Amino acid sequence: MKKPDVLAALSALAQENRLDAYRLLVQAGPEGLPAGEVATSLDVSPNTLTFHFDRLREAGLVTVRRDGRSMIYAAQFDTMNALLGYLTENCCGGVAECAPVSDCKPARKRTKALA
Repeated sequence: MKKPDVLAALSALAQENRLDAYRLLVQAGPEGLPAGEVATSLDVSPNTLTFHFDRLREAGLVTVRRDGRSMIYAAQFDTMNALLGYLTENCCGGVAECAPVSDCKPARKRTKALA
């Protein structure tokens, strides 16, 4: 990850509503959440949330897809891991035993096999 991308991501996360929304999306996993559900969970108006999601999307931290009438937002785990890696790449002066962060690999939702 290059420094301008790191700065954009940190800047996007440096606001209470955006940080809360991003953390909620990380908890939701790769399937993401509908914007309305996020707005309700965080007690934020949909218009305000759209503005915040735009900042997170511009920083490469979230994606959005349409599902019928709903906009589904999901965390970009690759970007999150790259940001954490950038922040910790020289941790402890490069000592191998120092490993404060491991890549987040969210579990995929399991689907029932059709019999």
